[in-house]
Amino acid sequence: MSHFKPDLQLNLLFGHTGDSLGRHLEESLGRPVSLVLTDNSTSMLSARLRDGVLHVRLHRIFLHSDDRVLEEIAAFLKSRKRSMTHFQGFVREHRELLAKRPPNRVAEKTCGKCFDLRVLYREINEEYFGGMISAAITWGAKSPRFAVRKRTLGSYSDRSNTIRINPVLDRKTVPRYYVAFVVYHEMLHAALGILLRGKRRSVHSREFRARERLFRDYARATAWERRA
Repeated sequence: MSHFKPDLQLNLLFGHTGDSLGRHLEESLGRPVSLVLTDNSTSMLSARLRDGVLHVRLHRIFLHSDDRVLEEIAAFLKSRKRSMTHFQGFVREHRELLAKRPPNRVAEKTCGKCFDLRVLYREINEEYFGGMISAAITWGAKSPRFAVRKRTLGSYSDRSNTIRINPVLDRKTVPRYYVAFVVYHEMLHAALGILLRGKRRSVHSREFRARERLFRDYARATAWERRA
């Protein structure tokens, strides 16, 4: 039995309800669906399978979407490598319905001496996230302390919706695939958020680790990391 959790905070006229949209997804996918509507504009659509139920988190603006967009959402949930042309067009046309970003969003510095983070971000966003991650990305500030530089290669702030990559990676001796892996890792944090297990925060959940291994260069990136 599926269960849906519509949130009625926005006073808007939608074409669907949480229940009707959840039933539509169940019929399209042919499996139980638990649908949660969110205001999370960082990750517009995410899903995980647990105990035979597909748990879907979807931004509430899609209650106002047409059949073409819903078909793309269902296709994406079936196979993550699907075109999301109508989905992305719908987001662009309805940005006024999205929650505003925090006013302290940082200025982005993406072009380094060896790597352009914007290029890596766009490639990864399209290949692994259907272009749905909206976080900013920037090279972080340089630190003179090697221990700190070595330990923290990337970070994601949900408050400012910003990914920071340690500039220690902006070197010719660092493989491009490894920098891409660090970017992908932080984009996963933006996509999945932080799970709460009781009173404990789960940053690297089982689902996070499983999806981390989907990165195409996961094996050689982790092997290079061990050698570095």
